[in-house]
Amino acid sequence: MGLIVQKFGGTSVGDVDRIHNVADRVIEEANRGNKVVVVVSAMGKTTDHLVGMAKQISANPSKREMDMLLTTGEQITIGLLAMTLQKKGYEAISYTGWQAGIKTESVHGNARILDINITRINEQLESGRIVVVAGFQGMDESGQITTLGRGGSDTTAVALAAALKADRCDIYTDVTGVFTTDPRYVKSARKLQSVSYDEMLELANLGAGVLHPRAVEFAKNYQMPLEVRSSLEKVEGTLIEEEVSMEQNLVVRGIAFEDGITRVTIFGLPVKRGTLSSIFSALAENHINVDIIIQSISEEQTANLSFSIKTEDMEAALKVLDEIKESVQFERVETEKGLAKVSIVGSGMVSNPGVAAEMFSVLADSEIQIKMVSTSEIKVSTVISAEQMVQAVEALHVAFRLDEIPAVRS
Repeated sequence: MGLIVQKFGGTSVGDVDRIHNVADRVIEEANRGNKVVVVVSAMGKTTDHLVGMAKQISANPSKREMDMLLTTGEQITIGLLAMTLQKKGYEAISYTGWQAGIKTESVHGNARILDINITRINEQLESGRIVVVAGFQGMDESGQITTLGRGGSDTTAVALAAALKADRCDIYTDVTGVFTTDPRYVKSARKLQSVSYDEMLELANLGAGVLHPRAVEFAKNYQMPLEVRSSLEKVEGTLIEEEVSMEQNLVVRGIAFEDGITRVTIFGLPVKRGTLSSIFSALAENHINVDIIIQSISEEQTANLSFSIKTEDMEAALKVLDEIKESVQFERVETEKGLAKVSIVGSGMVSNPGVAAEMFSVLADSEIQIKMVSTSEIKVSTVISAEQMVQAVEALHVAFRLDEIPAVRS
C-alpha cells in the first residue's frame, strides 16, 4: 500500500460531470490499494467571478477580505467532490486548508507555507478515508485565513506530499504533460517524457504555466517525484525527477515565453555604494519582482540602470521609485511596455558552448531585435517586442530541433 497525493485544477473540476470524472480517477487509485489525498482548485472560473464581484464593490478591496472571499471557491469544490465519492460508495472527508493543518506566513494574497500539521490527515487515512483538501489556502499563527497566490493549489499538493512522505504526487490538468513549448501557439510542440527539477523550475519561472515555481521548489527540496497528467485523457504524462532518463541528447529541452513585460530604465544614478541596494530593497519590500537587470556607467561617472518587471506591477514600481528619488538622487525614469520574454532551457547547455550565440543568430536572421539578455547555466532569456514573440518561439523551436522529438507513447 502506498500514499498518493493527487491535485486537480479548476478546469478538471469545472462542472458536476467533471467532478464525477475526478472522483473516478481518485477511486482508480484507491482501488489499487493506495491511500489517497486529493487537492483541488476552485471550479472553472469561480475565482475570476469572485474577483469580479469584489471589484464591483471596491477598486481596491482589503487583502484580508479578499482572502476570506476567494477561499470559498475551493470550499465549494471539496464539498462536492467528497459528496461524489461518498455517493459512489467510498468514505471521504473534506478539509479546508487550515483544517488540514497548513500554516502560512502572515501575508494576505501571496503567503508561503511554513509548516503542515499532518496529524488530522493521517488519522483519516488510517481509518480508510479518502481526504479531500482545499488548495490555495492556509492560516497564519494569529488565526487569519491566507491564500497562497497564483499556482497555490500546486504548491499545496506538493507540500502535503512532502509532509506526508507520499510515494508520488500527480498533478492533473487540462494538458497531457509538459511540452517543449506551449502547443496552443506552436503546433509542432512535443510532449516530453521527463524533465529535471532544475529544468522545470526554470521553465516555470520563465512563464510555462503547467506548474508553479514554488511547487517545483518543494518537489526538488524533498525529492518528491511529480507527474503532470491529463485529467480528461488516460495517457502517459511527464515525469519530473532529479535525473532525466529520456531524450538525453537534447541540449535545449524547452522554450518558455510570456508577454506583459515592461522595461524600466533609471537614468543618472550616482555611482556610489548602496545605490542598487536601496532601489531593489524598496521594490522587494513592496512585493515587486524584478527580473533581468542591466547597468551601464557613463564617462561622467553616472549610471543608467534597466530592469524588467511584469507590466501589471509598473504603476506600483513607479510609485516606489518616486518615493526614493530624493534619497537615491537619480535624474529620471523611463518605461517601455509591449515587451515579451522568450527563453530557452536545457541542462545540456552546461557542456555545450555556443548555445546562446546560436539563439542570437536565429533571432537576428528573423529580424528580431533583442532588448535585454539574461543567462544562467541552463537557460538564456531575451526580452523582445511582444509582437514578435510567437515568431521568435517558432524559429527557435525549429532551430533547436524540438519539433523532431518522437511522440510519447500513450
